[in-house]
Amino acid sequence: MNLLRPNIRDMKGYVPGFQPDDVASWIKLNTNENPYPPSPKVMEAIYEELGADGASLRTYPSASSSKLREAAGELYGFDPSWIIMANGSDEVLNNLIRACAGEGEEIALVHPSYSYYATLAEIQGARVRCFGLTADFRIADFPERYEGKLFFLTSPNAPLGFAFPIAYVEDLARRCDGLLVIDEAYADFADGTALELVKKYDNVVVTRTFSKSYALAGMRLGLAIARPEIITALDKIRDHYNLDRLAQAACVAALRDQLYFRDCCARIRETRDWFTLELTAIGYDVIPSQGNFVFAAPPDKNGKRVYDGLYGKKILVRLLSDPLLAHGLRISIGTRKEMERTLAALREIG
Repeated sequence: MNLLRPNIRDMKGYVPGFQPDDVASWIKLNTNENPYPPSPKVMEAIYEELGADGASLRTYPSASSSKLREAAGELYGFDPSWIIMANGSDEVLNNLIRACAGEGEEIALVHPSYSYYATLAEIQGARVRCFGLTADFRIADFPERYEGKLFFLTSPNAPLGFAFPIAYVEDLARRCDGLLVIDEAYADFADGTALELVKKYDNVVVTRTFSKSYALAGMRLGLAIARPEIITALDKIRDHYNLDRLAQAACVAALRDQLYFRDCCARIRETRDWFTLELTAIGYDVIPSQGNFVFAAPPDKNGKRVYDGLYGKKILVRLLSDPLLAHGLRISIGTRKEMERTLAALREIG
């Protein structure tokens, strides 16, 4: 009996970064998590929402996440009708494909970038077109008019770390007939953002996550900013209670504590820039990064050798399966102490 759709039966599925059970015994630099705790106000908000007896958990949360949309709108300068909250930005990415691309229709992405886009498209039955990168980190052979339903652009790029110039992104928006989805998962560590393009072009969507800069990977929070008609469509297909009470409380508190947020991002950027210089000094080829990670290749271009050496010292980094990336490693930025230990280990490994 063939009970499954053939594409689901045959697909490989996305493989997330390794999460060890004994995480406290590792230096964990493989999934771009924030090395610092979330704002203390987040914990206060969670306890307040929970209450002394947890009675609030017996009732459903806000279906619209209205307080979150209002807080995000105030921060980013948009009416709440332009914002949708999500169970991680992955939910928004998935629903954008569901809303725009039917079976057999085309979406596109940059290779290398976030490989989950292709997985989501495969689930939907959409076709995937990949565009490569030039030596100066521009999109190779992008057509004068791209007619596909969606084009996913990760900026800053993961796993490489560079960011596309905003003027270049704007040119892409003009050339896309469908939606240009700018995945800004790492934009809070970068020098610029494409948010203003949402106001200028009706086909631009910007997505964000709270997993990186806000240190809330465990709460699964994300958002998208787009024209109200796009947000209305996404509202139709999302789970009606997609964010639980505690996640909603945490999100509002995190957004409103911008002093803590900015300080945390600044510390990560400072450590990133220091670590980049130190890696370069020991012979590594490091792409200048705008994210909370670096992509670095050892002198012998053998990423697996270095990965194994670090693993043996209980330091986790990301070795990507793509042959295009096997020469290097993606290394998340931890605390200064963690990165000093990682650097010492790299020197020992050679």
